[in-house]
Amino acid sequence: MSFRNVTHCIFDMDGLLLDTESLYTLAYSTVTQKYGKTYSWEHKAKIMGFKGNEAFQTIIDMLELPITAQEFEDTVAPIYQELFPKCNLLPGVEKLLQHLKKHDIPIALATSSSQESTEIKTQKWKHIFELFHHRVYGGSDPEVSQGKPHPDIFLIAAKRFPDNPDPLKCLVFEDSPNGVQAAISAKMQVVMVPDPQLPKNLITNPTLVLDSLEDFKPEDFGLPPFVA
Repeated sequence: MSFRNVTHCIFDMDGLLLDTESLYTLAYSTVTQKYGKTYSWEHKAKIMGFKGNEAFQTIIDMLELPITAQEFEDTVAPIYQELFPKCNLLPGVEKLLQHLKKHDIPIALATSSSQESTEIKTQKWKHIFELFHHRVYGGSDPEVSQGKPHPDIFLIAAKRFPDNPDPLKCLVFEDSPNGVQAAISAKMQVVMVPDPQLPKNLITNPTLVLDSLEDFKPEDFGLPPFVA
């Protein structure tokens, strides 16, 4: 397969860099089970990449929960506070980010999480997240008017690099179907590292699919290769 050479990289966070998706499942299930409803992968796949309030409202609608999005958020917030500080990096993350930084490849974070939520999740990993030139927090950034699958967050992330690169020169790393669609809509190539449990029919049109970031070969996209 042949890919376009790129100059800049943009990374999602949850489920790609940080192993938080299982924690989200636990948190959301804790809420839905109070109302006798099961939060399944069918539901999860639809909201991955959504901003918080959009995710809460979508779950409420799908499961017909007798609560508001604000009530869902108020219930789940203390669960986040307990679970998220414990999250770990996923395989290959530190090696890849350190490699790109070493070779002066501009990198940015584009997460649907709010800045507050991100700071809770990254407490143990500040040295890793400081590698990014900038971070776009879709859940709290007023400039991100529409969340994934809309392209806003990736276009904004690109625009905030000092040289404002053409989207065609940006490579996105994602784990969710909504994130992949957002990158495609932004006219960017996208490497997808899906959760093994994600239904295969939801993996549509990424540039490349990998089992892990450990499998990524930078030279495939014109970036400096790892040195053995």
